[in-house]
Amino acid sequence: MAEPKVDGVTPKGSGAFAEVLARLGGEADHRDAEQAFRLAGWDSCGEGDWAIALRSPDGAAAVRISPFDPTGPYSAALYREAASTRQVPELFAHRRLAGGGDLQIMEFLRAVPEDQANAFQRTIEDRADLIEVVRRVHERARRELPWCGPLDQNPANVMRAGDGRLVVTDLFYADGPNLYATAAADPDLVVARIPESERRFLTEIPFATSGPWRPGEQAALRAGLAAADARAGLWSR
Repeated sequence: MAEPKVDGVTPKGSGAFAEVLARLGGEADHRDAEQAFRLAGWDSCGEGDWAIALRSPDGAAAVRISPFDPTGPYSAALYREAASTRQVPELFAHRRLAGGGDLQIMEFLRAVPEDQANAFQRTIEDRADLIEVVRRVHERARRELPWCGPLDQNPANVMRAGDGRLVVTDLFYADGPNLYATAAADPDLVVARIPESERRFLTEIPFATSGPWRPGEQAALRAGLAAADARAGLWSR
């Protein structure tokens, strides 16, 4: 039997996740996705500010699940368009989730010592084939996304693949401090610039590194955005 295709690609080991993705309906959100993968035997292997990661039972793949990630499609585009450089993760599948979430399945990666990561980061500008794609996709993100941040130079974004090569991940990110400060101070602006369907779970990102959320902060943001949505609905009538 031929292996199933996901996003037009026939990935290695797709049987490890294709059935899980097939069970997710079109309205599946990040909670549905996490539950489906955990039920299939995928275990926790990481958590950051924007997403959690689960590792496949065979250890070959990981799924990154975010409740809210506007830059997810641009990261997926980078991984696809720069695949020939072998300096980005091998992407097996990408899917947007209901409410603005994002799901990426890629080869499992391991952390590297900070000195190695910094050395790799310093050479990115010299890697002509990679940097050309990085700049092109990032420029597209900056044109199309409100609150798109600069390239992320965090050494934690450099990781090692199973074959030993170093790869760079998560170069694109939303400017979280600015976005969340604006959501608190001027929710009408956020409502005007990001559709509700793309920010429904804005308050559910883990904040594992920058957080935790302060008591009551998530509820206050949700209430402010809901009120702004209601005002926008009145204005549009």
